Amino acid sequence: MNGGPSGFANAPVTRTVIIISALFSIFFGIQGRLNSLDVFGKLRFWKWILSIFAFSSTPELICGLYLLYYFRVFERQIGSNKYSVFVLFSMLVSLLFEVLAVKFMKDRFVEQVSSGPYGLIFASFVPFFLDIPVSTRLRVVGFPFSDKSFTYLAGIQLLLSSFKGSILPGLCGILAGSLYRLNVFYIRKAKFPQSIASLFSRFFSPSMRSSRAPSTRNAVGNRPFYSAGRQAERNYPAPMQSAVEPSEESVATLVSMGFDRSAARQALVHARNDVNVATNILLEAQSH
Repeated sequence: MNGGPSGFANAPVTRTVIIISALFSIFFGIQGRLNSLDVFGKLRFWKWILSIFAFSSTPELICGLYLLYYFRVFERQIGSNKYSVFVLFSMLVSLLFEVLAVKFMKDRFVEQVSSGPYGLIFASFVPFFLDIPVSTRLRVVGFPFSDKSFTYLAGIQLLLSSFKGSILPGLCGILAGSLYRLNVFYIRKAKFPQSIASLFSRFFSPSMRSSRAPSTRNAVGNRPFYSAGRQAERNYPAPMQSAVEPSEESVATLVSMGFDRSAARQALVHARNDVNVATNILLEAQSH
């Protein structure tokens, strides 16, 4: 399983997060050995921002950027607007958990809390574990692996990169992702107002304007990533009399979610090449 089409097509928020994280890490984190624990003791807003985005070492930066890039598939699935809410929620909630944990376990974690977007990365592992199916299984030296195993290994590498210092923000990220999954405060239904979304679309890239429209139609039942639950849209468009050949990009996006290639192509034909509607069809077929 891969992250879908190469590059940042339909993933402008992910691209912006990666660029900011890379720049902040290079200029502030790696050079200055930024430690998020320093931020907790001093209420300086700009240092809080740095601690959220800047990794403190090169191995963490490489592994973290890879995972952020891989998880762009979720932005493509739910749309940039809702994904922006998920990014903001997971980062702020995980940071809050870190602050509380440091206050209660200060002696144990002094100068060992890693900085960087751990909250967003490990919050993304919640839908990755629950919603992304395994499409390929294999055995390596007698041990069972799947196409998801390498992503888990990268996550474990990042989680243990600084031992206690990285485990704490990683666990806080998983808690934040679980709260989003549980729809605390109905957060999964939240969207940025149209005025703010328009401002973001100009900031991120023109491509966000095109990716924003599908997000309003993302109603894919209970199983896909943080979907709309019981309000699943079942009025799929009927197949056109002259079948439209699905684009390779759409097929690759569905395959990256774990669906069979031939089934994905057939669903796209019925959905008139609409990836969100095709996802609905495939998930409902699996549930029967």
